[in-house]
Order: sequence, then C-alpha cells, then structure tokens
Amino acid sequence: MDDILKGKKIVLGITGSIAAYKSCLIIREFVKRGAEVQVVITPSGKEFITPLTLATLSQRPVISDFFSQRDGTWHSHVTLGLWADAMVIAPCTASTMGKMAHGIADNMLVTTYLAMRAPVFIAPAMDLDMYQHPTTQANIQILKSFGNHIIEPESGFLASGLEGKGRMEEPEKIVEHVASVLSRQAVKKDNNAKRILITAGPTYEKIDPVRFIGNYSSGKMGFAIAEECLRRGFEVYLIAGPVTLSCSAGIHRINVENCQQMYDESVRLFPDMDAAILCAAVADFKPEHPAGQKIKREGNHLTLTLMPTQDIAAQLGRMKTPHQRLVAFALETNDEENNAKKKLEKKNADFVVLNSTRCKGTTFRSDDNKISIISTQGRKDYDKKPKTEVARDIIDELCHLL
Repeated sequence: MDDILKGKKIVLGITGSIAAYKSCLIIREFVKRGAEVQVVITPSGKEFITPLTLATLSQRPVISDFFSQRDGTWHSHVTLGLWADAMVIAPCTASTMGKMAHGIADNMLVTTYLAMRAPVFIAPAMDLDMYQHPTTQANIQILKSFGNHIIEPESGFLASGLEGKGRMEEPEKIVEHVASVLSRQAVKKDNNAKRILITAGPTYEKIDPVRFIGNYSSGKMGFAIAEECLRRGFEVYLIAGPVTLSCSAGIHRINVENCQQMYDESVRLFPDMDAAILCAAVADFKPEHPAGQKIKREGNHLTLTLMPTQDIAAQLGRMKTPHQRLVAFALETNDEENNAKKKLEKKNADFVVLNSTRCKGTTFRSDDNKISIISTQGRKDYDKKPKTEVARDIIDELCHLL
C-alpha cells in the first residue's frame, strides 16, 4: 500500500477547525510514503495553525489567497487541479462542505476543489449536533453524489450508529484510505477489476428487546475474504452482521443486524456484481412474534414459535445471470459432503465451501479453518491453515471462473 503513494501529488485542504493541528500528522504521513504535498488553507484555518508550520513539513509554500501578498503572483486553481493526483480536505468544516456542495467559490480552497480533476477525499470535523443537522447530512449526500470520498470514523455496530460521527478520522487512517482508493484505481486501469459482494458474521433475530437468536460466528472468515479480494483489486462490498471487526478503508461496508436486512441489501446489490461469496452464518429461523417488551420470567416454561428466515443463497441463485458467479458456504455437523452437494444444486452455486464443526480448532471464533471445495467437477480438500490463507485458496478458485 505504501508504494502507491510514492511520487503522488496531493493537495491538502485545511479549514477552520480545532482538528487542524492533525493536518501536520497527515502531511508527515504522506511525505513519509513518498508523496508531494501542497497545502491550501482557508483564512479561518490560519487561526488554528500557522502556515509556517505547514510549509516546514510539506517543504512547499502554503497557498491561502488568490494572490501572493508579497509580489501579487496569481495562484492558479486550474493548475493545481491539473497537477494533483488527489485532493484531501482534512479537516473539513460544515461551512466548507456547504460551499463545496453548492459551488460557492469565495476562497482559494473551494475554487481549487471546483477545478480538481483528481479524486477528492473529505474528512468532516464538527460537533455531533452540527453533523446530525439535516442541512449537513444533505450536503454530505450531495458531495457523495458528485463522486467525492467521505472519510469518517467507523461507528461499529451500535443501535444509534453515531459513535465517533462528526469527529475527524485519525490521520493515519485518512492516508490509508487515500492509498487504498488510488491503489484500486490503478488495478482497475490495468486489470478491469471485478465487483464482488461478500456477506460475513452472524445475524441476530430478536426475541424481545434484550434477547435474540444468534450463533457463535465472529465474521473472521468473511472479513479475511473481503481483505483478500481488496488486495487483488476487486471492488468489494461487504455486508456485515453484528461483529466487532474492522476492515480496510477501501471496502464498501454495510452493517446489518438481522437476516431480513442482510437479504434486502444482498438482493439490492447483487444485480451489479460479478460475483458473490455468501460466508455469513445466517439464522435459519426467527421468532414469529417478537415481544415489544422484555419477557419476564414467569412459570416453568416459555414457548417460542419460530418461522423460517429469508433464504439469501437461494434467492441470489435464482437471480444469477450467466456472467455472474455465486459461492455458498456449508457448515455441517454430519454427512458433510452429501449436504454440501445438495446445497450446490439447490442454491445454483458455482461451488460450495464446506467446513465442519467436527474439525477442532476451526470455524466459529477460531483464527484457523479447514475447508473442502465442492463443485460439479468434484471435491478439493485443503489443510488446516489460518483464515487469511484459506481466503486465498477460495479466491484462487473463484478467479478461475471469472
């Protein structure tokens, strides 16, 4: 990932936020990786950090005004737009995002943004109330619709989904995100990269507001597959159940909780994919009538009526077109191969990744796995190994079919 930034030309935009001091760390990280950095700062940004500090770190004069105060030299925003391989605006205030979204070019930074031909990365920085305001959210959506990359801290899996929102992402993660996107774009130019959908982790089916039906899946296998696909240049869409794992910035992550949500997202995304790998441990049943309040302990028995959940693999198998590929997973406790062969046919999969709970130290919560690949051509058995290496075996098999 470091090599992709070597020799790259980065315009770093800095706005008037208390997080402006972190821009020094962003410059240092870019320069350490071999990039050239040109800082463009708003007038209010200079209230938080001095141009001298930024110029010292970037080894370039900082641009703030349209004309140089010393000799009247014109700073060409058009030239900057042609020079740059990427523009990063970090921190980016709500005010600047509003100007960018609506073309209000009243300072050098926004004017440079409007002339930029390279990818643009925006790291918002503001308090939570400002971030949540409908105007800010609308501007973020507008900027996304223009193709800009919005870099925000991952909230993890929380009911509110707001943890960390508004706070500027950490400098090293901002640089990592830029490197990841530039790397994937380079691969796309060379290899015409494919788009892939991956499901990972468990699903939770509510019994009441505090209890659920779930399983022991950690999501490690699915996340390892997603990372391997990203490394090989795929455009990766990861639908993740409730897990505590993080993933690389270049992965399009969608967090869900239950089977219905995972089903809806899978069906929505699959028509635009070249392949899907269904690694998630989806609950097969859910309570027919979840309680609206916590069920109290009364009497000696509690009877739950369960109903089947949506069959994601079967639905994608029905939707699959001749150019698409579908990989299913089968976790079995007995009669493993026969059950996997049935799944291969019923789900219209190209191959099934079979693993068994009878192989100790693998599957749920483990860092290792031992798989067999079942297809119409027969069975391939693999040794027990780390899930990161298992992911390579699976993608090797898939690449033969794409």
